[in-house]
Amino acid sequence: MELTFIFQIAILIFSVVIHEVSHGYAALLLGDRTAFYQGRLTLNPLRHLDPVGSLLIPLLSYILGGFIIGWAKPVPFNPYNLRNQRSGEAIVAAAGPLANIAVALIFGLMIRFLPFTLPQSFVDIAAVIVFINILLAVFNLVPIPPLDGSKILFSFLPFRSGARVFLERYGLILVFLFIFVLWRVVFPLVSYLFHLVTGLS
Repeated sequence: MELTFIFQIAILIFSVVIHEVSHGYAALLLGDRTAFYQGRLTLNPLRHLDPVGSLLIPLLSYILGGFIIGWAKPVPFNPYNLRNQRSGEAIVAAAGPLANIAVALIFGLMIRFLPFTLPQSFVDIAAVIVFINILLAVFNLVPIPPLDGSKILFSFLPFRSGARVFLERYGLILVFLFIFVLWRVVFPLVSYLFHLVTGLS
């Protein structure tokens, strides 16, 4: 994928914005209007960019690991406003990765099944969109705070369980450890899913 770093950053920003807005709309559907009141139910990237997660981390991951990963400012929501108190927070958390999976499937299945030859430039762009969105979905499903996977996991754990306390205390350290040390263990899964969706190697 011979696309420039800047172009990949643009795709990453587009993808993390969709991810965060999906959290906000899921919360809205479940009864919480916090994101709406704060003007975060918008695709305007300026409302969502985080200097560290949207610029610094993608740059470092690209330089050190050859891939781009990052995040946007979390869309706020109040779990006490959700109609489903038992699983509402997990549903809101899952909405972000599911949105990225949906984007990956749309562009990936276009590459794989459209009955006419696509321009190579479109295939290159679509392939990067698929790869980054699969990457974001897998990354965010890792059960380490503040990633979405932790909120899904916590919905099954007692409020003050030892595992939850440990993860909440050391979550940020564990996230950076995962990105720069352990990610290579998970990366083959991302590559496999990319091939499965697009048919490309």
